[in-house]
Amino acid sequence: MINLLHIKNIGIIDDLTINLNEGFNVLTGETGAGKTLIIGALKILAGGRFSKEMIRTGETNSFIEMSISLPEFEDNVIISREMNSHGKNMCKINGRLVTVAELKDFMKNIIDIHGQNDNQMMLDLSKQIELLDGYADDEIGILKAEYQEMYEEYLNLKKELNLNYGDDLEKQRKLDLLNYQLTEIEEANLKPNEETELEEKSKIIGASEKIANHLKEAQSEIDNNSIDGLNNAIRALEKIESYNANYSDMVTRLKNCYYEIQETSRDLSCEEIYFDAEEQNKIEARLDLIYSLKRKYGNNIQQILEYQEKIEQEIFTITNLENYILELKDKLEKLENKMLEASQKMNEIRVKCAIKLSDEITQELKDLEMKNAEFEVKVEFLEKGKFTSNGLDKVEFLISTNQGDEKKSLIKIASGGEMSRVMLAIKTVLADVDKTPILVFDEIDTGISGIAANSTGEKMKKIAQNHQVICITHLATIAAKGDYNYYIFKSSENNMTKTQINQLNEEQVIREIARISNGEITETSIQNAREMRKMSQKIA
Repeated sequence: MINLLHIKNIGIIDDLTINLNEGFNVLTGETGAGKTLIIGALKILAGGRFSKEMIRTGETNSFIEMSISLPEFEDNVIISREMNSHGKNMCKINGRLVTVAELKDFMKNIIDIHGQNDNQMMLDLSKQIELLDGYADDEIGILKAEYQEMYEEYLNLKKELNLNYGDDLEKQRKLDLLNYQLTEIEEANLKPNEETELEEKSKIIGASEKIANHLKEAQSEIDNNSIDGLNNAIRALEKIESYNANYSDMVTRLKNCYYEIQETSRDLSCEEIYFDAEEQNKIEARLDLIYSLKRKYGNNIQQILEYQEKIEQEIFTITNLENYILELKDKLEKLENKMLEASQKMNEIRVKCAIKLSDEITQELKDLEMKNAEFEVKVEFLEKGKFTSNGLDKVEFLISTNQGDEKKSLIKIASGGEMSRVMLAIKTVLADVDKTPILVFDEIDTGISGIAANSTGEKMKKIAQNHQVICITHLATIAAKGDYNYYIFKSSENNMTKTQINQLNEEQVIREIARISNGEITETSIQNAREMRKMSQKIA
């Protein structure tokens, strides 16, 4: 549900904040006070058109945001959209920048806005089959889920079959290229850690002269200084070791050092360092080959070897293409037979539920004073090769509004008032299965009155038991059924007009109902409003 809606600098709206509630939210007010702008703001946040002409006179930017709570999110989701006078349009979801298309996709299953010209979702055939399946969910749900798993496999097999290597000449060219690549990689006989080992060897060989000079220098320093110095020190201490046991111990320790350093000197003299130009050339040539293969087939040897496996499989597939295609076709045929069986079962369920749904919606239309209306949920079974994600059924909502008329698609209904009542009847029957949490009705009561208006209000209040409903109305019978009522008005300040909104308490609701119903507030109209309010709080 929408918790809060904030609109700034849209038309005559200066800075408006609306706290909305669960259930049936009714908005009434003066003509031209900005009610339509509020619905327009919701459309903008749903991904609708937002142009710089909407910016309030004298301002450089407009801003709209709302906080909504959704079951799948732990915290509230913040949706915002901003437009400046230079045409820059910025959309955000929880602070993350998104495109208008991404915003529209995110909001499409969250908010459904209905006005005289806003019934596109209900006219969408894909939406119509979803609504029927939602109505039949207990019977069709598991079967449809199993079918859709098969449909995913079906699409993958079709994709494999459509893999096209061209004609025989094109296939041969492809094979020649793949075989050349495979031969080049195979002849290289690459080893997984080879590149690292070669680079280390190359580094050592390249530094061989430097290593030899420093080894020689180290040995010279030991021979010329350390060994002779230790030898002289040992002789000096041997002359006094009889005077003190500590001196004798020092002699022993120095002799150990002497032997250790002497051994190290011999090791240094035996260390063979040489520069082999031929070996260095071989290593460099091997590294050049590896670098060349990396440029063509992967960032490292492992990726090159993985690419080798890939082209081996592709060569096998092309050379055995005929058998491979026959195998795929056999799999596809068996899968299509299973899908056909599942589609037939879904069709039986849909046809049965369509009859029941048609009767219920027709009855709702009669309650809305469309006494001669006949509604039909038509289910057409398509031929085997036309599988969709929903099976082989095409579902379409048809209606005739006058006795004797042929049933036609909803899209061909001329009257906006009739379309609004049809949409409301459908929403009433399917309220439990329609997953869209927020429904907005913008003056869909235009052109109706009396019993039809009362029924319209009852339907919306019933829908509000499972959805958040926001409704703009000019009819007292509908306003009387609101769980929460808001009054929209305009005021002037500093020679500028701006929209304001107040949530009404119960006494204010009574006075507003009296104003709408009678045009003026009198004792009689207030009494009538109280009675209307009392009666309207009961859902038929």
